Amino acid sequence: MAITVTDFGVTKTGETVKQYTLENAFGMKAVVLNLGAVLKELYVPDRDKNLLDVVWGYEDAAHYEVNKPNFGATIGRTANRIGRGQVEIGGVTYEMEKNNGENNLHGGYPGYHIRMWKGIIADDNKVEFSLVSPDGDQGLPGNAKVTVSYKLTNENELQISYKGTADKDTVMSMTNHSYFNLEGQASDSVLEHQVWLSADAFTPTDAGLIPTGEIVSVEGTPMDFRQWRTLGTDIEADYEPLKLANGYDHNFVLKKDRDYDLVAKMRSLKTGIVMEVYTDQPGMQLYTSNFLNQEAGGKNGKVHAFRSAACFETQHFPDAVHHDNFPSILLEAGKEYQTRTSYRFVTEK
Repeated sequence: MAITVTDFGVTKTGETVKQYTLENAFGMKAVVLNLGAVLKELYVPDRDKNLLDVVWGYEDAAHYEVNKPNFGATIGRTANRIGRGQVEIGGVTYEMEKNNGENNLHGGYPGYHIRMWKGIIADDNKVEFSLVSPDGDQGLPGNAKVTVSYKLTNENELQISYKGTADKDTVMSMTNHSYFNLEGQASDSVLEHQVWLSADAFTPTDAGLIPTGEIVSVEGTPMDFRQWRTLGTDIEADYEPLKLANGYDHNFVLKKDRDYDLVAKMRSLKTGIVMEVYTDQPGMQLYTSNFLNQEAGGKNGKVHAFRSAACFETQHFPDAVHHDNFPSILLEAGKEYQTRTSYRFVTEK
């Protein structure tokens, strides 16, 4: 195992962006940045042992300082959407930025994904980033200290772990927002990829993509991924949840046999790459990059197309603060928030 550190440009404020390259014994590589604690590159072997970079990202640091699609981003304090941008804690209502219509998305601006984190090499195969989020940050109470670590194993598994504490009651639900395409940077569509999810239900939304509070069975719907389903098969179906989101952009209620379990897979029949997702989280947002619109600035000049990648965002349910039947994202003062997710890669013929 090896980790190398190199410079990756300078921010507008003169801070040096560092990139950390983790490489295992079999050539798999993960490149992460202290800007946004971003996963920038992820090279995995296909069935012919060619290494493909399977995540979308940018060519330079300047694009990561904006990063509207959240390529590879660490999202916090609160992933996904919060209705009306309001959170009530201890009888006090806190106002967050309404940066997604009348709602809050991914905490608001500036999000954790465009901040400078402190990076350290924590082990021969692990990089850890830390960030202090002050009281009132994103409209939320409490001085919070958060860390995210990336660990690459010889089982071709990238483990992402999160920890957080705060000195006041607050809310926390973090995730990684990588966009995956298992056919590499040359591909412009994810619609021929196949997906499997361990989920009997999902949480439908209103037109603003805020959950209604219902938990609905996937049985007999285009949301049923309990057997392999090709993403493009029903993405244009006359089905209200898909029409509201312009594709898949939904939280699935994960079914697990143990606290930390396999919950999702995606595969490309073209390359033979299979990605397995493991997590201890109760939900996962499957997002088929429906809001990408010829996003320029990619690696080697790539322009990222509509529905060209898929995100597997493990997290608590969106808008959990307004639905008592959803798992709570309240983090009590002095308690530790802790969660982990892994992306493991195998090949099939």
